[in-house]
Amino acid sequence: MVNVRQKTRVAGGRPAVVAVAAGTFSVVTTEMLPVGLLTPIGEDLGVSAGTAGLTMTVPGLVAAVAAPVVTRLAGRLDRRWVLVGLMGLLTAANLLSAAATGIGVLVALRVLVGVCIGGVWAIAAGLAVRLVPERQVGPATSLIFSGIAVASVLGVPAGTMAGAAGGWRTAFLSMGAVALAVTAALAALLPPLPPPSPEAADRSGSVLGPLRAAPVRVGLLVVLLLVTGHFAGYTFVRPLLERVPGTDAGLIGGLLVAYGVAGVAGNFLAGYTVARRPRTTLLLIAAALAAVMPALAVAGGGAVGATVLVMLWGLAYGGVSVATQNRLMAAAPPGTGEGVSALFVSVFNVAIALGALVGGRVVDASSPAGAAWTGGALALLAVCAVGAGPGAAGRGR
Repeated sequence: MVNVRQKTRVAGGRPAVVAVAAGTFSVVTTEMLPVGLLTPIGEDLGVSAGTAGLTMTVPGLVAAVAAPVVTRLAGRLDRRWVLVGLMGLLTAANLLSAAATGIGVLVALRVLVGVCIGGVWAIAAGLAVRLVPERQVGPATSLIFSGIAVASVLGVPAGTMAGAAGGWRTAFLSMGAVALAVTAALAALLPPLPPPSPEAADRSGSVLGPLRAAPVRVGLLVVLLLVTGHFAGYTFVRPLLERVPGTDAGLIGGLLVAYGVAGVAGNFLAGYTVARRPRTTLLLIAAALAAVMPALAVAGGGAVGATVLVMLWGLAYGGVSVATQNRLMAAAPPGTGEGVSALFVSVFNVAIALGALVGGRVVDASSPAGAAWTGGALALLAVCAVGAGPGAAGRGR
């Protein structure tokens, strides 16, 4: 599966993997929590919705910087306690956010959230290899990444409902309680996770070192193209769907739920297939995204066609994280797994922001369909990069 083997392998088993997945669920849900709460946050704190939107923008940008920084600072520390500390910080940030008296305080606390996002992602993304036997690494990695998909499907709507029932502060309090429970679970279920050797610890601190390997550079380019392309189109999926004959607000809401469910399925499907055919899996994902976004832009097939295309979109994008992470970990030079994971998280978060920016510019200049065509073109470039790029550590298929 992954050729970066730790000489000091430890076994936490499935319970430890589930705890790590709960950690990724917690950080992503916290990151996305303001999506459904911007209006009440703005009204309560006396700012515009646009200003309240800083609570979404800031964590993602901070996470992109925090991933390599936290990885370097972790050095020779036990990764179990690094994760526990980050989840404890997330708990505090959520609970304090519920008591924020102004937008400045809330945004400052969201900076802490960004640190947690970058740190947890960077460590958790490649952790399966240290928790389970080799034959289980693919499914375990899928389970860890499922926290991201499930957060999008269940976490954000649940936070929105909590905010509707008791106010936006209740949503942050609830997330603080969840993060506290996950902190305890990580402390109880994770085995000791020290760096395998002082030399490896020193290498893991050199975050930019893995860029010397061509397969790593190509893998990061694929991440940048796929994620930027996806968010160029998906950020404007609602106005895109509104152009489809026979759709209304109720159907669009259902389609987005279906997209999320398909994304969870795609995550696990990719985790199963990537262990056997890593390059083929990534090629199919990129090709599907390159096809489905332009097809939806054409708005053919009416509501039925849109339903099929949206679910295919979710199925394909759901596998992006696990497939690209697997590919990068296979390409990572020995002892640089955490550095590669940190680069992966940084590029991923930058791509999210870049995709929304590029898509917005295209929409302003043309239409939502133009953003979908742009996303498809970027995914097609990713197909070319995967097909033409060097194999990962000799494993090309």
